[in-house]
Amino acid sequence: MIHIAVWSCFLLIPFIFQQHSKDSPTPPIISNHFKAVLISSSLYLIAFYYVNTQFLIPKLLFTRKWILYILSVVGFFILFLYFPEWVSSLVAEPLNDAGFRADEIQRFHRHYYDSVPNFPPPPHSRYGGGGRHRFHFFPGSYLIFILVFAIGTCIAVIQEWLKTDAHKKEIEREKLNTELLFLKSQVNPHFFFNTLNNIYSLAVTGSENTAPAILKLSSIMRYIISDAQMDSVPLDSEVTFIKHFIDLQLVRLTDKVKVNFTIDGSIENKMIEPLLFIPFVENAFKYGVSTKENTEIIFHLKVSDKRIIFSSSNKIVQTENTSKETTGIGINNVKRRLALLYPDKHDLQIYNNSGQTFSVKLEITVL
Repeated sequence: MIHIAVWSCFLLIPFIFQQHSKDSPTPPIISNHFKAVLISSSLYLIAFYYVNTQFLIPKLLFTRKWILYILSVVGFFILFLYFPEWVSSLVAEPLNDAGFRADEIQRFHRHYYDSVPNFPPPPHSRYGGGGRHRFHFFPGSYLIFILVFAIGTCIAVIQEWLKTDAHKKEIEREKLNTELLFLKSQVNPHFFFNTLNNIYSLAVTGSENTAPAILKLSSIMRYIISDAQMDSVPLDSEVTFIKHFIDLQLVRLTDKVKVNFTIDGSIENKMIEPLLFIPFVENAFKYGVSTKENTEIIFHLKVSDKRIIFSSSNKIVQTENTSKETTGIGINNVKRRLALLYPDKHDLQIYNNSGQTFSVKLEITVL
């Protein structure tokens, strides 16, 4: 509809803006031949617009065939100098100057004709075989060709740029989703590996807590398989998941280990990316518990209107694994997820006090 409206106005412009003489209230006489020139020129420009934007630019310009593209445009321009006049001569004979006053002819030519020296007349022209032929074009016809060419090229280039930019963004979005799915899939095996080891220890010792531990693991698996596959989950669901995980860990531990999990603020009506806090909880149990001495792990969640702050603190129990790595695979994983999901909207601080205590503070800005 936009194309039809624009081209309709384009075709009517030469007739709408006819220049009037100050001495004559009526517009100058326009011959049928000249009308044919105007119409054929306009139709030629319309055809050139679509040939340029739909074929020449995609097939030549965008494929870096610069010389061939330039030669094609120049060829269309040269054809524009002759084709409309030739077609118009077939439709209607050129205007016979006889019978018009000299001032009218001069004004008519000044307003509507551009002269091309030594242009041969058509076979049936009334100018005669050896006369000079007037090249019938409305004012600025060459400029209009350049204008149509420039506008069409600019529109095609901008559309291609927008298309390429949208394609790049789509690729980046797909790459981001793929990377997030991969990182999320890394969480599950790592978590289940540790948890199954814990239940295995209970089963080997014949503990009566084995069956309840399996039920707790079942509820955790249900959460990971269903809720955690979504882009975001309710904060209260994530908190329930963490509490179940803590209960499952305490089953295998002695009374020497104390866990303090406190919540400050309302966790209702808050959404967050799933499985963000669990690597820190896993890490605290991995390096912060001992069967020989009293240890305490502290988890704290503070929730406000625009921020969620999760912190953990534990004493580092010296083991063989401690000297190798004290942050765990999961924490490196969550760092990457935070960079992808909350760019410039999170602050992660990790403190290792000379190998004695380990603490984490994660602040996330949410809407």
